[in-house]
Amino acid sequence: MQTIFQDIQLGKNIRAVRLEKGMTQTEVAVKLRLMGSMLSKGELADIESGSVGIKAGDLKALKEIFEVGYDRFFEI
Repeated sequence: MQTIFQDIQLGKNIRAVRLEKGMTQTEVAVKLRLMGSMLSKGELADIESGSVGIKAGDLKALKEIFEVGYDRFFEI
């Protein structure tokens, strides 16, 4: 699977959207699992901190869970 290598801003934006939606990392991880993603709560935390990249499929799933456009993740 292809990975999108992120800068810290992408992770911060994912975290900001999650918090705006009032969701915990655990809630997001459960929804991701139901969509077929193997992303764990810990891995989501690593993505939000900017220490690891995110797979394109997981970014697509987050877009669907949060009901936002991709542009929201890439805001400066």
